Amino acid sequence: MEQFAIRGGRPLTGSVAISGAKNAALGILAAAVMADEDVIIHNVPDVDDVNILLETIADIGATVERLSRHDVRINGSTLNSCVVDNTFIRKMRGGYYLLGALLGKYHQAEVALPGGCTIGTRPIDQHLKGFELLGARTEIVNGMVVAKADELEGASIYFDTVTVGATINVMLSAVFSKGRTVLENVAKEPHVVDVASCLNSMGAKIKGAGTDLIRIDGVEKLHGTEYTVIPDQIEAGTFLTAAAVTRGDVTVTNVIPKHLDCITSKLRDIGCTIEEYDDAVRLYVKKPLKGTKIRTQPYPGFPTDMQPQMTVVLSTVNGTSTVNETIFENRLTYVDELNRMGTDISVEGNIAIVNGVPKLKGAQLSAPDLRAGAALVTAALAAEGDSVVDEIKYILRGYEDFAAKLRQLGGRIEMVSSETEARKFFMQVV
Repeated sequence: MEQFAIRGGRPLTGSVAISGAKNAALGILAAAVMADEDVIIHNVPDVDDVNILLETIADIGATVERLSRHDVRINGSTLNSCVVDNTFIRKMRGGYYLLGALLGKYHQAEVALPGGCTIGTRPIDQHLKGFELLGARTEIVNGMVVAKADELEGASIYFDTVTVGATINVMLSAVFSKGRTVLENVAKEPHVVDVASCLNSMGAKIKGAGTDLIRIDGVEKLHGTEYTVIPDQIEAGTFLTAAAVTRGDVTVTNVIPKHLDCITSKLRDIGCTIEEYDDAVRLYVKKPLKGTKIRTQPYPGFPTDMQPQMTVVLSTVNGTSTVNETIFENRLTYVDELNRMGTDISVEGNIAIVNGVPKLKGAQLSAPDLRAGAALVTAALAAEGDSVVDEIKYILRGYEDFAAKLRQLGGRIEMVSSETEARKFFMQVV
């Protein structure tokens, strides 16, 4: 079993290039199968979730060609099945975007129920509601979501809750619906906008992505395009918080600073110094940090995917902070792991009360999910002594070259596969 062996106690310094946004790439790759011409996608992150989706797209017959590590060509003209099911797709979340893509293109789709991190209930009822209002019949049979339609007609759809997944999925299916579709109470995250922009470059007619209301005028077909995925705001935020918790000085490059405002504003609140450039953000710490209040909200509010990383930072600052998780009910399960490192955090419902401590101590840790796993790694980098983080399969799902990028910043971290390798690492590291 692969693990991260980490020796902490050293500030991270230097610069690190941020990869393409995983969550945007998943929607864009699904959109690519809707065209019967070549769709070339650049800045595709080399992470497990993306690679599983690419393998799945190839499994159902679409042409998938890796042009380089981060560039891929997809052609949907050879697609020969609307049934999406394999062992790996059941373990990830983004595979469900093929529901909307295939339903829109072929008026039928069967996709395995999504898996992913166990951070709380993530129902697909809003996806199904949207498909049904467009004219599809849906049911869940033997762990498969089945959607079929004789014809898709534009409709007015109001989502009961703000949901990124349903916004993207219904947008995909509505592209080929007859007439106009209006989506209200939609998610406004940058990756929603990115998927819409890619679809528009393929000939779709989508307006309003990034606002509360999206209008989609159906088209008969999509054509090929060449498109570049936006940088990953959550990866960038993770490295900024790693700099903060280790009291370092890190510049993240290949970013869109505006996308990071919801994160950097809180880092400024606690006393970090932030400098913004055209495509880079620098964070450094030159004074004692203080506590604050965090409440997760849909974009442009503070992102739930940055909540664990920010909690790690708050566990090391002066004073008491509160972290209110409003999106997922199980997203504070990692607190028990942090407390093994000497943090003083208590949980009441979905609120964490964080009393800052002067230092963290190395420990044996287990990653409960993708973002919490990354947060535990940053905590270990700041801690005194040695740590081992298990279950890093979650981290590999969403972070490209995570250990290598941290080493680039001076972090002492290595991926190992046994206790013997971990001991060897700790004996060699200075």
